[in-house]
Amino acid sequence: MDKEKKKRDKKSSKSDRVTLKKEIGLLSACAIIIGNIIGSGIFISPKGVLEHAGSVGLSLIVWVCGGGICALGSLCYAELGVTIPKSGGDYSYVTEIFGGLVGFLLLWSAVLIMYPTTLAVIALTFSNYVLQPAFPDCLPPYIATRLLATICVLFLTWVNCSSVRWATRIQDVFTVGKLLALVLIIVVGLIQICRGKRTRSFQSIYPEIDPSVGQIALAFLQASFAYSGWNFLNYVTEEVVEPRKNLPRAIYISIPLVTLVYTMTNIAYFSSMSPEELLASNAVAVTFGEKLLGMFSWVMPISVALSTFGGINGYLFTSSRLCFSGAREGHLPYLLAMIHLKNCTPIPALLVCCFATIVILCIGETHNLINYVSFINYLSYGVTIAGLLYLRKKRPNLVRPIKVSMLVPIAYLVFWAVLLGFSLYSEPVVCGLGMVIMLTGVPVYFVGVHWKDKPKCVYRLVDASLPRYFMILNLSLIIHMMPEDAGKFPSASNPVRS
Repeated sequence: MDKEKKKRDKKSSKSDRVTLKKEIGLLSACAIIIGNIIGSGIFISPKGVLEHAGSVGLSLIVWVCGGGICALGSLCYAELGVTIPKSGGDYSYVTEIFGGLVGFLLLWSAVLIMYPTTLAVIALTFSNYVLQPAFPDCLPPYIATRLLATICVLFLTWVNCSSVRWATRIQDVFTVGKLLALVLIIVVGLIQICRGKRTRSFQSIYPEIDPSVGQIALAFLQASFAYSGWNFLNYVTEEVVEPRKNLPRAIYISIPLVTLVYTMTNIAYFSSMSPEELLASNAVAVTFGEKLLGMFSWVMPISVALSTFGGINGYLFTSSRLCFSGAREGHLPYLLAMIHLKNCTPIPALLVCCFATIVILCIGETHNLINYVSFINYLSYGVTIAGLLYLRKKRPNLVRPIKVSMLVPIAYLVFWAVLLGFSLYSEPVVCGLGMVIMLTGVPVYFVGVHWKDKPKCVYRLVDASLPRYFMILNLSLIIHMMPEDAGKFPSASNPVRS
């Protein structure tokens, strides 16, 4: 009788437990990947890629190869996603494989800089493009762009707090919208090429002076910002319907599609602008529209705004799940692991992501932080995929519904090591500070997580000092990155000079 009672109690406790709902099908899974990749990057990164690549031909090669590298990485993440079926992506996998410290450092850098900064950059791009038609002869006012960006982040946070279904529907609709915007650019560009009116960019596609390997690495780093988000479906694995089937299918559909769209979009840009004109433009899509769409040029900033709006929604949806997973593992305050009883949404985690983004928006300009974000992104990708190889050796008998060839992670890691090595050589300040951001989490981990039997005075001290520590670190980074000409469109082409 006692055994039967215990079994019933276990079943009832499982049924009463509040968990994340499985509401993400194949279409929504593809929309999350595409929606997170296609945000603001394709509208601001072409300038940075061309600047470092030095020629039209090499920049197009960088865009194609960038998609290929994402495909290799996503295959590795597909294996990890069905082998370790937890939400949280890189963080959950690294914590499971390497232990708490390495996982916490990835979580620390993501929560502190990576996702709030990326959200802030996308939100600023959204507000700039929305306001641009109202200020055709000048840049939109600084305060107006911040205010609109903040309103957008607050609204989408409310949507994500209210319903997972609403959030995924917004993602589906705006993913279609942003693809239509890029299809418009591609079609207009192809018509221009077929007419043969403006193809001067393709008459000298090779560089007059060969760029260094370091410059090519920086071009890939700039392109990686536009491709970032390819691993975001892994952050919501627990909410995917039949993840063993839909996770790899979504990856196989989404990554090739995005690579094709990005490459064709850049070809369209070059069909209407010379390399010099593209490098001189602060808003490539707006310049493209002004040259080719005439009186309908207003369509372009609105289309970009719709694209970035969907990107903000996608980043909020996935980054909040990272905070949720971190809190569930005990690496963040337990409050962030709480789920709304009725809506089944991680409201505290969403509010933290919203607050961090607004802080970065209010402190100052963020577009130069793209270099930090790209470096930390690639660092976390490499550590995670190295974990796949380590897991193969450590637990060879583990059930793996998807098992990629060993050549896939090895090829990715070779590229990863070369890219980060030359990036560190070319931009030691940017990449060095990216490492510093991660390492500042070491004392926090040992005091806040590893040290279990802390006296109450230590808890009070940590609670009082940690928010201040976050603020000081954010402020010091923003001051270091503050540009001389505040108010310009976010651009990935302004790397920090030491």
